Amino acid sequence: MTTPEAPQAVQTFGFQQVDVFSAVPLRGNPLAVVENADTLPDAKMAALAHWTNLSETTFLLNPSQTDADYRVRIFTPYSELPFAGHPTLGSCHVWLSSRVLPEGRDILQECGAGLVRIRRDGNRLALAAPDLLRKGAVEPDLLAKIRKGLNLSEKDVVAAEWVDNGPGWLALLLKDRNAVLVLKPDFAEIAGIRVGVVAPTPGEDEADFEVRAFSAAGFEDPVTGSLNAGIAQWLTSTGIAAPAYVARQGTVLGRAGKVYVTRSDKDVWIGGDVVTCVKGQISL
Repeated sequence: MTTPEAPQAVQTFGFQQVDVFSAVPLRGNPLAVVENADTLPDAKMAALAHWTNLSETTFLLNPSQTDADYRVRIFTPYSELPFAGHPTLGSCHVWLSSRVLPEGRDILQECGAGLVRIRRDGNRLALAAPDLLRKGAVEPDLLAKIRKGLNLSEKDVVAAEWVDNGPGWLALLLKDRNAVLVLKPDFAEIAGIRVGVVAPTPGEDEADFEVRAFSAAGFEDPVTGSLNAGIAQWLTSTGIAAPAYVARQGTVLGRAGKVYVTRSDKDVWIGGDVVTCVKGQISL
């Protein structure tokens, strides 16, 4: 006979679900955010992230570093991440929703990767891309495996580069938008590898590059801030992209995510709109 599980104390927290990299609901990448979650045990954080089954769920906490405005923990359904882009912007949007800050004041977020600066431009937020933990050419054997998983020939790939700022991304530059959109990845072949693909979209007014992101867990991510941050550092530093450009992501999934990239002397800024879709409380 199975012993019934002992009841646990239930806590109630502020909760929001937001759509990131879109100014209208249901067109970007959703994020669940739990507010003031300092008393929530790690196991419940992980369990909630698994339950929501979104690409990420975040938890806002008091900062442990004096310079930071808040601390965030970022969970996928299966693990915790040190940094991710759309959770950074979405979490900041929720944090700002309960306070008023002076115009022009940057926000400093603490996360597993350290401190990340965020700035406001009207309703749009932008993060300063963290330094790459790994860069340089992708190893030939690994590149061959990825090409096989994406059904690409050697001549289809213009360049391939590590663009890892925490999650472990690498990226392939393809020749044109159509080459990106027709990909049908074999997720079994690329299991355990985070692969981004990007291509220019010359002559288009809405976007300069088309991006797709294939996760290590076997799904396509709608709009990915960390990948776009790494790609932006690569493309703008090599002159492949202009210092300011717009990337579109999520087309194949029926989304219309827009990522606004700006490179200054010191930083690469990754910007996007955020809209609140759900606001209330959650009991855990």
